[in-house]
Amino acid sequence: MSVIVTDAGFAPAPERRIPALAELTADATAVDLLQTDDPSVLEGQLDRLTLIRVAFPAFSDGRAFTLGRKLRMLGYKGQLLALGPVIADQYAMLRRVGFDGAEIPDEIAARQPAEQWQFRADWQAHHYQARLRA
Repeated sequence: MSVIVTDAGFAPAPERRIPALAELTADATAVDLLQTDDPSVLEGQLDRLTLIRVAFPAFSDGRAFTLGRKLRMLGYKGQLLALGPVIADQYAMLRRVGFDGAEIPDEIAARQPAEQWQFRADWQAHHYQARLRA
Protein backbone atom coordinates (compact mmCIF):
# COMPACT_ATOMS: atom_id res chain seq x y z
CA MET A 1 0.00 0.00 0.00
CA SER A 2 0.96 3.61 -0.28
CA VAL A 3 -0.10 7.05 0.89
CA ILE A 4 -0.85 10.17 -1.14
CA VAL A 5 0.70 13.31 0.36
CA THR A 6 -0.67 16.73 -0.56
CA ASP A 7 -0.75 20.10 1.16
CA ALA A 8 -3.92 18.87 2.89
CA GLY A 9 -2.13 15.91 4.50
CA PHE A 10 -2.24 12.14 4.01
CA ALA A 11 -4.83 10.08 2.15
CA PRO A 12 -4.78 6.39 1.23
CA ALA A 13 -3.69 5.79 -2.37
CA PRO A 14 -6.41 4.16 -4.46
CA GLU A 15 -5.79 0.76 -5.99
CA ARG A 16 -5.19 1.36 -9.68
CA ARG A 17 -3.18 0.11 -12.62
CA ILE A 18 -1.34 2.94 -14.35
CA PRO A 19 0.57 2.09 -17.52
CA ALA A 20 4.23 2.86 -18.00
CA LEU A 21 5.19 5.14 -20.87
CA ALA A 22 6.04 2.16 -23.09
CA GLU A 23 2.53 0.72 -22.48
CA LEU A 24 0.62 4.00 -22.97
CA THR A 25 -2.44 3.63 -25.20
CA ALA A 26 -4.49 6.31 -26.94
CA ASP A 27 -7.35 5.95 -24.45
CA ALA A 28 -5.24 6.06 -21.26
CA THR A 29 -5.71 9.05 -18.96
CA ALA A 30 -2.75 8.35 -16.66
CA VAL A 31 0.87 7.31 -17.09
CA ASP A 32 3.85 6.37 -14.96
CA LEU A 33 7.21 7.81 -16.00
CA LEU A 34 10.64 6.60 -15.00
CA GLN A 35 13.18 9.21 -13.97
CA THR A 36 15.01 8.40 -17.21
CA ASP A 37 12.03 8.89 -19.56
CA ASP A 38 11.86 11.84 -21.94
CA PRO A 39 8.69 13.81 -21.14
CA SER A 40 8.70 15.50 -24.53
CA VAL A 41 7.35 12.28 -26.10
CA LEU A 42 4.05 13.14 -24.38
CA GLU A 43 3.65 16.42 -26.28
CA GLY A 44 0.29 16.38 -28.01
CA GLN A 45 -1.08 13.94 -25.41
CA LEU A 46 -0.83 16.07 -22.27
CA ASP A 47 -4.36 17.48 -22.58
CA ARG A 48 -5.98 14.06 -22.20
CA LEU A 49 -3.83 12.93 -19.28
CA THR A 50 -5.27 13.63 -15.85
CA LEU A 51 -2.49 11.99 -13.82
CA ILE A 52 1.23 11.58 -14.31
CA ARG A 53 3.35 9.88 -11.68
CA VAL A 54 7.12 10.28 -11.91
CA ALA A 55 9.27 7.61 -10.27
CA PHE A 56 11.80 8.53 -7.62
CA PRO A 57 13.71 5.24 -7.19
CA ALA A 58 15.53 6.63 -4.14
CA PHE A 59 15.29 9.85 -2.17
CA SER A 60 18.86 10.62 -3.24
CA ASP A 61 18.04 10.45 -6.98
CA GLY A 62 16.91 13.93 -8.04
CA ARG A 63 16.47 13.38 -11.79
CA ALA A 64 12.69 13.21 -11.40
CA PHE A 65 12.59 16.80 -10.13
CA THR A 66 13.71 17.86 -13.62
CA LEU A 67 11.04 15.73 -15.28
CA GLY A 68 8.34 17.34 -13.17
CA ARG A 69 9.52 20.81 -14.14
CA LYS A 70 9.76 19.87 -17.82
CA LEU A 71 6.21 18.51 -17.81
CA ARG A 72 4.89 21.78 -16.42
CA MET A 73 6.94 23.74 -18.96
CA LEU A 74 5.41 21.59 -21.73
CA GLY A 75 1.99 22.73 -20.51
CA TYR A 76 0.80 19.78 -18.44
CA LYS A 77 -2.09 20.94 -16.21
CA GLY A 78 -3.22 17.66 -14.62
CA GLN A 79 -2.21 16.04 -11.34
CA LEU A 80 1.53 15.42 -11.07
CA LEU A 81 2.73 13.08 -8.32
CA ALA A 82 6.18 11.95 -7.24
CA LEU A 83 6.14 8.18 -6.83
CA GLY A 84 8.45 6.40 -4.44
CA PRO A 85 10.57 6.96 -1.37
CA VAL A 86 10.76 10.76 -1.30
CA ILE A 87 11.07 12.28 2.16
CA ALA A 88 9.37 15.18 3.89
CA ASP A 89 12.48 17.35 3.55
CA GLN A 90 12.02 17.20 -0.24
CA TYR A 91 8.36 18.20 -0.24
CA ALA A 92 8.93 21.94 -0.63
CA MET A 93 11.16 21.34 -3.64
CA LEU A 94 8.60 18.95 -5.14
CA ARG A 95 5.96 21.65 -4.90
CA ARG A 96 8.30 24.35 -6.18
CA VAL A 97 9.08 22.48 -9.43
CA GLY A 98 5.42 21.67 -10.12
CA PHE A 99 4.45 18.45 -8.36
CA ASP A 100 1.04 18.44 -6.65
CA GLY A 101 2.13 15.87 -4.09
CA ALA A 102 3.72 12.48 -3.66
CA GLU A 103 2.70 8.85 -3.44
CA ILE A 104 4.96 7.37 -0.79
CA PRO A 105 5.32 3.89 0.73
CA ASP A 106 3.52 3.22 4.02
CA GLU A 107 6.89 2.75 5.76
CA ILE A 108 7.93 6.33 5.04
CA ALA A 109 4.51 7.64 6.07
CA ALA A 110 4.91 5.81 9.40
CA ARG A 111 8.38 7.30 9.99
CA GLN A 112 7.48 10.79 8.81
CA PRO A 113 3.92 11.64 9.88
CA ALA A 114 1.68 14.10 8.05
CA GLU A 115 2.69 16.96 10.35
CA GLN A 116 6.25 16.84 9.00
CA TRP A 117 4.97 17.10 5.44
CA GLN A 118 2.42 19.80 6.22
CA PHE A 119 5.13 21.89 7.88
CA ARG A 120 6.66 22.12 4.39
CA ALA A 121 3.32 22.66 2.62
CA ASP A 122 3.92 26.42 2.60
CA TRP A 123 6.63 25.68 0.07
CA GLN A 124 7.03 29.27 -1.05
CA ALA A 125 8.20 30.26 2.43
CA HIS A 126 10.59 27.35 2.92
CA HIS A 127 13.49 28.12 0.66
CA TYR A 128 16.83 29.67 1.36
CA GLN A 129 16.10 32.89 -0.56
CA ALA A 130 13.15 33.71 1.71
CA ARG A 131 15.35 33.17 4.76
CA LEU A 132 18.08 35.41 3.32
CA ARG A 133 15.61 38.19 2.56
CA ALA A 134 14.11 38.10 6.08
